[in-house]
Order: sequence, then C-alpha cells, then structure tokens
Amino acid sequence: MASSIDIAREVIQTEIEGLDYMAKRLGSEFEVAINAIINTKGRTIICGMGKSGIIGKKIAASFASTGTPSFFMHPGEAFHGDLGMVKPEDVFIAISNSGETDEVLKLLPFLHDNDNFVIAITGKESSTLASNSHCHLDVEVPKEACFLQLAPTSSTTATLVMGDALTVALMDVRGFKSENFARFHPGGSLGRRLLLKVRDEMFSDNLPCVSSDADFTSIINTISSSHLGLTLVNLNNVALAIITDGDLRRAMESKGRDAFDLIAKDIASINPIAISPELNMQEAYEVMESKGITSLLVKENNKVVGVLKK
Repeated sequence: MASSIDIAREVIQTEIEGLDYMAKRLGSEFEVAINAIINTKGRTIICGMGKSGIIGKKIAASFASTGTPSFFMHPGEAFHGDLGMVKPEDVFIAISNSGETDEVLKLLPFLHDNDNFVIAITGKESSTLASNSHCHLDVEVPKEACFLQLAPTSSTTATLVMGDALTVALMDVRGFKSENFARFHPGGSLGRRLLLKVRDEMFSDNLPCVSSDADFTSIINTISSSHLGLTLVNLNNVALAIITDGDLRRAMESKGRDAFDLIAKDIASINPIAISPELNMQEAYEVMESKGITSLLVKENNKVVGVLKK
C-alpha cells in the first residue's frame, strides 16, 4: 500500500502533467477571449455549477480585483430571474468541464438572443457548450488525479489556472500597476502602503520626551512606558534628538555598568532622520529600509508632530 506522501506526490505530478498538456495546446482562442473582455463596455459575468462554480467565483474575484469588472452568477439563480442583470454588452463566461451541464446549457438561448459574447471553458472541444459559444478555452486534461477518475481534481486545477492566465493577461493589456491594485485592496498591506499617508499612521498623542540631562534610569522608564521603543530628547527646548531602545542596548554593550552614569545627551542621536506627514506609507517604508531603521520622526514646519513605527 502506498504511503500518504507517495499518493500526494502522485496527485501533484498528475496535476502538473495536466497543466503542461493544457499549456501546449493553448491557441488563438485565448487571444479572442482577451480581446472580447478588453473591448467590452460591459462586465464579465462568470457562471458555473458545482465545483466549476466554485472555481468561477475565484476567477470573478480575481478579475474584479485587477481591473476587470466582474461578478459570479449561479446558473440556477440565473434561470430563475438573475438573467435580468445581464446586459447585451456583457461578456459571459460559462464553465463546465463536460460542456453538457444542463443548468448552464439552459442559459444559452437567452444569451444568444441577448447578443452576449459567450466564452466557454470546458474540457470537451466537441461539447454542446463549446459548439454554441463564440470562443472556447480548452481545459482538457489527460486524467484526473483522483484514482477513481471521479472527483474533479486535475480538471478543476486546469480551470483555475486558465482563469489565472486570463487575469494576468488582462492585467498586462490594461497596464495594471501596483497602485491600481492598492485602490481595490485598501485593507491590505499594499493598500496601506500606497494609499495612506504618514499622517494617517503616525503616533502623535503624548509623545515621550526627556530632558537632555535625564539619567539612564529615567530614560529606560520613559521608553518602557511609551510602548514606542523610543523617546524624544529636548535640546534647547526643541525636540531634535532621539533615543531608541537599541541605543540603550548599544550603550550597555559598550560601557557595561558605566552606562548607568550616562545622561540623555550622551546617548541621543542628534538631528535624526525625519519625514513629512504628507509622505505616503510606501515612501516612508523605503526610507526605513534604506537606512536600516524601524522608526522615524515626523516633522512639519520644523516641529516634531509624530513618530512612525514600522
């Protein structure tokens, strides 16, 4: 009996071979599909039943997040009223590995009458769905990874990858950039970096500060209580110096017990790097990475107004 690891490796290898088989047979129909989606003034609607529908939801989500207006439509709901959402200018992608899924085929008369451009994604080039579509993307695979040849495995992977290929090709044609991606993902790390300003993320309330003659223990206590890992140092009534917890560690490593005799001005970094609150977060992170630091002062009109932590 094969081990679980052996079975897993065989499944992965079978699916790799399926993708290779599909890639070698990819033809001009792919470009037809891309041109239809790019040139439409409508949306791209994706439809599929069962496992194909699950893959279709992922493809629709990928399209929508990368500049191609798209949504998923369940074929059963479509047949019972949701077809009212389909405009003539919309491109309709129908997914069915067999190309004979009844719930999907029932939609074809409406789509033809509605003048929709229909793209079929099937594993059977001679199927009813493929034959009655304007464009067919073939996701046939030699065999399923399931040893019973029953559970959709290699075929669903091929469909998913075909969707990814469409997504990336559309991004390339549209000249889609990271800034565009960030606009659709404001809650993600990329969106935070590219859309938010330093002003939105900096700490500005009750910034820690010590006098230039503060002793070592006072500095430690101030940094610990601030939860920022640093404190400002007031020099001539203007906060132009900074001490970080790293500065304290380095002082202790180099001075040993004598470090406790140091005062703030002995340790502080004078005129530390500062940025504008109007800088976007991506630019601020680039400054941190280039300087090998994890915090920055934020200054406006030569006055410290905040601290930015990575």
